[in-house]
Amino acid sequence: MTGSPTTLEDATQQAMTLAKALPFLRRYAGATIVVKYGGHAMGEDALAEQFAADIALLKQVGINPVVVHGGGPQINAMLKRLAIQSSFVDGLRVTDAAMVEVVEMVLAGTVNKYVAGLITKAGAMAVGICGKDGGLVRAKKLERIKQDPDSNIERVLDLGFVGEPVEIDVRVIHALTGGGLIPVIAPVGLGVDGQTYNINADTVAGAIAGALQATRLLMLTDVAGVLDAEQRLIAEMTVAEVQAGIASGMISGGMIPKVETCIHAVRNGTRGAVILDGRVPHACLLELFTDAGPGTIIRR
Repeated sequence: MTGSPTTLEDATQQAMTLAKALPFLRRYAGATIVVKYGGHAMGEDALAEQFAADIALLKQVGINPVVVHGGGPQINAMLKRLAIQSSFVDGLRVTDAAMVEVVEMVLAGTVNKYVAGLITKAGAMAVGICGKDGGLVRAKKLERIKQDPDSNIERVLDLGFVGEPVEIDVRVIHALTGGGLIPVIAPVGLGVDGQTYNINADTVAGAIAGALQATRLLMLTDVAGVLDAEQRLIAEMTVAEVQAGIASGMISGGMIPKVETCIHAVRNGTRGAVILDGRVPHACLLELFTDAGPGTIIRR
């Protein structure tokens, strides 16, 4: 035996924790859980290693985790090194031909292999892929309409090679999970024209969760979840309540596209989509294996 000796009190606490977790382990046995990973949880080494260990644990207890990751800060760092200027419209990076090569290199290369490597190091077998592999994510050019606030004239925004999913072929995911592997997916898609498209990671995670009929979509963010007018966390919402929150202005800003992703997922078969703070230690485990989940779950 190595390490510090375990007292009877410590051992008893561990046994109680396992006993309390058992009903949740039964609930999610064989379930597919899609996790969108990004934000500060990805940027801090200790949190990243903890996240990887938690994902490995999910696989080891009979759950099928599927990880979709972002990488905005890493892309920004590489663009800065290459002296390539970038701009954003409504939170989306305008992506020209030169930039899409950098985006693919960072997302499908450096970041993807880093995340897969951490999970593998934690004791599971993770495989890094992107949406282009096996035709997993078929994409089309994203079109956005913006209204001029002064003239009310609408114009189409050209975001370059920014795309949105039009079809998800889950066969490659089933092949990996069925073989005991954890797919780690970079949000880069392939257009019908053969063009590579940069896609928002939240959007890809929601589309994949719906296509897989996932039991849960866990959206790890840098906020606690959806807050009410008094800035208190809302534990559970229906689609109708979310839509009412958007209409009233209670849900605003960057939270709107996140809840819309959740709505899309649950309408397409995901049983529940959760927005939670990825900076909370063991956020995924707390959400799945306790009654006091730290985020906001959205159901139909």
